Amino acid sequence: EGSAIYHKTEYRERRNHFAYFACSAKLSGFDTQRDAFLGAYRSWDNPVAVERGRAFNSVAYGWAPMGSHHVKLSLKPGETSEVIFLLGYHENPVDRKFDPAGSQTINKKTVKPLIAKYLNGKNVDAALQALRQYWDGLLGIYQVKSPDLHTNRMVNIWNAYQCMATFNMSRSASFYESGIGRGLGFRDSNQDLLGFVHMVPARARERILDLAATQFKTGGAFHQYQPLTKRGNNDVGSGFNDDPHWLIIGVAAYLKETGDWGILDEPVQFENEPGSEQPLYEHLRRSLRYTLERLGPHGLPLIGRADWNDCLNLNCFSDTPGQSFQTTTNKDGKVAESVFIAGLFVLAAKELAAMAVKRSLNDEAKTYLAQAAAMESTVHKHGWDGEWFVRAYDDFGRPVGSKVCEEGKIFIESQGICVMAGIGLNDGKAQQALESVNKHLATKHGIVLQQPAFSKYYLHLGEISSYPPGYKENAGIFCHNNPWIIIAETMLGNGNRAFDYYTRINPSARENIGDLHRCEPYVFAQMIAGKDAPTHGEAKNSWLTGTAAWTYYTATQWMLGIRAEYEGLRVDPVIPEKWKGFTVVRRFRGNTYVIELKNPNGKQRGVRRLLVDGKQVAGNILPICEPRPAPIHVEAELEG
Repeated sequence: EGSAIYHKTEYRERRNHFAYFACSAKLSGFDTQRDAFLGAYRSWDNPVAVERGRAFNSVAYGWAPMGSHHVKLSLKPGETSEVIFLLGYHENPVDRKFDPAGSQTINKKTVKPLIAKYLNGKNVDAALQALRQYWDGLLGIYQVKSPDLHTNRMVNIWNAYQCMATFNMSRSASFYESGIGRGLGFRDSNQDLLGFVHMVPARARERILDLAATQFKTGGAFHQYQPLTKRGNNDVGSGFNDDPHWLIIGVAAYLKETGDWGILDEPVQFENEPGSEQPLYEHLRRSLRYTLERLGPHGLPLIGRADWNDCLNLNCFSDTPGQSFQTTTNKDGKVAESVFIAGLFVLAAKELAAMAVKRSLNDEAKTYLAQAAAMESTVHKHGWDGEWFVRAYDDFGRPVGSKVCEEGKIFIESQGICVMAGIGLNDGKAQQALESVNKHLATKHGIVLQQPAFSKYYLHLGEISSYPPGYKENAGIFCHNNPWIIIAETMLGNGNRAFDYYTRINPSARENIGDLHRCEPYVFAQMIAGKDAPTHGEAKNSWLTGTAAWTYYTATQWMLGIRAEYEGLRVDPVIPEKWKGFTVVRRFRGNTYVIELKNPNGKQRGVRRLLVDGKQVAGNILPICEPRPAPIHVEAELEG
């Protein structure tokens, strides 16, 4: 109709929304039927309509619709002409779906003014400028100028943009995965908060409350939920025993960024059940209690269906084709334990203790710290293999990720999370574990998930051993957890190694090996083929991956070291000794900080004092202050 093509699948029955595709130029023809436009036995690279130079004016009545405008232009040398194409989505009021009323014709009266507005070039220019300003505002919250082009490119633009995409869609609309059926992951979405919370904290707040509402009264949670209904996905269910702790991690990140302590008092339902409301803080308490009520023979947390690694299925024992490794359970789950969850528990318990202190619940905080210490002791006793942390214990009580294993002797996850939780920092175990990672897991394309790779299917291990060696969870470079090792290295002050590991998986830095990498050079991938794979170095599953948030969080808060804490903004960079410094612009709590770091002596860490607007401040925390109209200038120097 006019220059607009309308798509109205199911509009007549249950929907009141439709899509439209309009054009500002006079049309010479159009097509909406794919078969007519492409032609028989053809594809999008050689449509018959393009080849013959004119449209078929085809109208789709179902089957395979598409939209194509045919516009004829004649241009003299040096002449330009602007043509606007407008693709949109529109909803009608339910009681005004049709025009005339009682017909089956879409009511277009509500959308035609919108189409007319945006087929005007001036309005389009204004809209695009508003879009630029929107992104300048979001991306301008954290900007860095460092000696490394690839760090600047990813932190300032592309990694932050990818964090927005993963926050919006989690893993639910992925080209690589299962599409919208899986919903948004509980674990995934809480982790995504780490890379997004500073950009749009109001939306982060809403997401936290949505996630908490899918929790069970036990503290467990639906592994996934549907964003439109905001209800848990029954097809997948629960039993992924690391899930509850990620809510604590996500809420802590939000509180440190915003200081919005009122969120902890927000009443939130359990399982979206009216009348079950409890303060969000009670949800966090139950998240921790969930693990304490599910400990195995060694006193370590029971793994359930899986932990962070959805493919380590120690209670599945599936030998039937078509069964889901994540939802099939043939064991009672009372034996298999996870050292990874133990480390995560310690980290979460410390975060919850810090919240309790801020709420003047000092006795409660002491309880959480005592529980963390007890779990840490258990990890030292049953989770240390001599040179690295054990990964788990299987249903037979045998260690997974140990020297005694024929394959899968060492895993990345437990090394990263245990050190991040502070386990082994004081007795050398952390350093030893990271050296083992470097020796056994690090490759020139990133750190592989485990070694040696599994060469056959192990019934007691599940999906992880079903993949070919070097791919996905079977010794692939799972980029999502490489940042855990990078954070661990920064905690030990190893800026050289941290930056080296970061660069190995940085897509911008891999652009010169694009023929091997084979993914976009501006977004992180979920995995890169490991050293056991024939295509070592080839990336897969870009865009919608937890790698986005974790790499952004790692680069900005641990390598560059500018991170929000309850007391203010900490300046604690851990960088390569060859860097002579960097400058970060960070907006935080109503102020803009311009932070200039100098490193004249080639150190990797060690900010001991700050110069704030010319006045010296002891320590490396910028205290929270009232908003000021002018930027706050901060100077720091690495002293080692």
